[in-house]
Amino acid sequence: MKRHDARQKAVQVLFQLDSTDLPLEEAMEHVLEDQSSDAFFEQLVRGTIEQKEQIDATLSDKLENWTLSRLPKIERTVLRLAVYELLFTPDTPNRVVLNEAIELCKVFGDEKSSKFVNGVLSKFTEQ
Repeated sequence: MKRHDARQKAVQVLFQLDSTDLPLEEAMEHVLEDQSSDAFFEQLVRGTIEQKEQIDATLSDKLENWTLSRLPKIERTVLRLAVYELLFTPDTPNRVVLNEAIELCKVFGDEKSSKFVNGVLSKFTEQ
């Protein structure tokens, strides 16, 4: 599975988990259908879930005039995944994480979603 596909599927799993009481394994099976899992996909999903508390705290500090609970679910899901990658996968360049997050918003959200996510994530890469 390509990394882009793994990110798309990870967003779908994380979105499902944010919306339902589905167990993690079941959500992953549902999204993967008959496709085999992938180490990067598993790392993204499990890592984002395991680090959710720290991710949310870090994200909350970067949001201006917003709270996580007020964000539309797709933006919140994409932001959590991207912040997980920014904080916990140093082998992935920041610009790749930002570009992928923007593309995920274009697929699952709209133009406003991608601009909003880009604005929030750019705060993570400013030095």
